[in-house]
Amino acid sequence: MSEYRYKLPDVGEGVVEAEIVEWRIKVGDTVEEDQPILDVMTDKATVEVPCAVNGVVTKIVGEPGDVIPVGTEILFIDTSGAPAPSEDPEEKEAAPKDEAPKEDKKAEPAKEEKKPEPKPEPKAEPVARAEGDKPLASPAVRQRAMEADIDLATVPGTGPAGRITHTDLDDFIAAGGRLAARAGGGGSGRAKRTGVEEQKIIGLRRKIAENMVKAKTTIPHIAYVEEIDLTALEDLRAHLNATKREDQPKLTLIPFLAAALCRALPKTPQANAHYDTEAGILTKYEGVHLGVATATPNGLMVPTIRHAEALDVWELAAELGRLAKAARDGKATKDELSGSTITITSLGAIGGLVTTPVINLPETAIIGVNKMQELPRFDAGGRVVPRKLMNLSSSFDHRIVDGYEAAVLIQNVKAYLENPATLFMP
Repeated sequence: MSEYRYKLPDVGEGVVEAEIVEWRIKVGDTVEEDQPILDVMTDKATVEVPCAVNGVVTKIVGEPGDVIPVGTEILFIDTSGAPAPSEDPEEKEAAPKDEAPKEDKKAEPAKEEKKPEPKPEPKAEPVARAEGDKPLASPAVRQRAMEADIDLATVPGTGPAGRITHTDLDDFIAAGGRLAARAGGGGSGRAKRTGVEEQKIIGLRRKIAENMVKAKTTIPHIAYVEEIDLTALEDLRAHLNATKREDQPKLTLIPFLAAALCRALPKTPQANAHYDTEAGILTKYEGVHLGVATATPNGLMVPTIRHAEALDVWELAAELGRLAKAARDGKATKDELSGSTITITSLGAIGGLVTTPVINLPETAIIGVNKMQELPRFDAGGRVVPRKLMNLSSSFDHRIVDGYEAAVLIQNVKAYLENPATLFMP
């Protein structure tokens, strides 16, 4: 046998280790050169690792969640030859030459399958069970109950000594649990939820957890919340969406908030910055590289709109949509998921009056969108009128941004949003 020992390659500049997220192959699989075999997580993104040779996998080292140094032997491949695709090497080795056809082999497990016990005629009455007594049932019935998340103690049994049969379980499920209430003399009859699941936190979720802990233990957060009157902005947004060209994206609130933030930040530059705690250096940026927190099937990601200050609301909306789709589809690049200088996060579609967002290290500020509501307010003449209002939440690194400076930034953003025509002025 000719064995090839595959080492974890360098998956990015400066990366010395990576976390195993998912193996795409298993022992016995035939692999080809350049075939994706493994997903690993670095500090910035998930990376596909391709195979280097053709052959058959003989050994895999490492499980999802393990952090492996670059250069570690993680895969052993027999390169002397692989079985034809139609062959099953395990089945071929185990079967004698005079083995019966596969159809007969497949029939054997079918004989062993337990058929539901016949429904008794006439139907037997449930046998009373003393409180605390363990319900009697076969392993097959217990397995079915566990898979259906049903507590057998709530199921009446009609078998000998109150034994619970497959038919009893079928009747209980069909009745939605009501049989248990009638047999037990009270109670809701609903099955207890007894399932417990342990999940290993790996990959992006582990990285998010580490970053959140570091941010909260390193940064002294200061929160600031202000109510924004979006009535005029919502009227403008509705008009622009109704008259837009077909090639233009639909406008949400976020592009307007992004535009307002870009205009307001030059007066509070320390909020558009990175702070290196160890070096004690604050790096302030003229350009706004806007991170937008995005929920994806794999967890929270923060794609970055580069130089958001140079884009109008239509361009901001288009770039926002493009990056959000790339992140959700798992196609966002490392560059697209890094380099933000300030972040916007939004739970507005879900609801919530106030949030206290956690700063995205090494940034010094984050802005959070909350639920918009139509509420009564007094106008200049003292009359009660309906207004569209939203609380704008924000968090700042109090080592860098003072409370007064945080308030100045949000008040400037508020002024732009409440007077949206100013967003289109030079």
